[in-house]
Amino acid sequence: MKIHFLDAEFLYDGSQLKSLYAYLTHGVLGPSILSWRGPCNIPEDHMIDGEDLLQQQKICGDSMLHFIIETFDHNLFSGVLLQRLFASLALELLQEKTKKHLTRSGDDIYWDTKKLSISIASQSSRSVMIHFAMNIVNKGTPVPTCALSDFQLDPKELSLELMQKFKLEYDSCTEATWKVRELN
Repeated sequence: MKIHFLDAEFLYDGSQLKSLYAYLTHGVLGPSILSWRGPCNIPEDHMIDGEDLLQQQKICGDSMLHFIIETFDHNLFSGVLLQRLFASLALELLQEKTKKHLTRSGDDIYWDTKKLSISIASQSSRSVMIHFAMNIVNKGTPVPTCALSDFQLDPKELSLELMQKFKLEYDSCTEATWKVRELN
């Protein structure tokens, strides 16, 4: 698993959630996790969550910390499990740093009833992709939110630490599959 933080700030609009985005746009080949800061505004034509489409949800925020994970040779169920692993690692790291009681429901993180994160997992014929993002500020969000600014956390620092934790977990799981003998 390769990790890469992008210093440029840019909008996440859902178009980045496609196979080989990391490679074709940023030169990162193979299983990877990219992160950057930027606003979020996902138009309906890039929205892939059926529930959000049915409820005509707005998914937006003025400043978020984005992550795109891409893995190969996995199915969508595995992608959802990786998505929840990432959310769990994020929750664990945030609680360690803030000493606050945060909770996870599925792939979302909350502080009381205020939502910190958004996430979606998807699959192409080639790979599984995950977008996970946390609010840096509470402006421009359509629901009550909390943000990294509420906890005085540096987004880049948090990103690098979280990506490293995910890389270690992913690589360890991959290696664990290489050690298992076939049953006779």
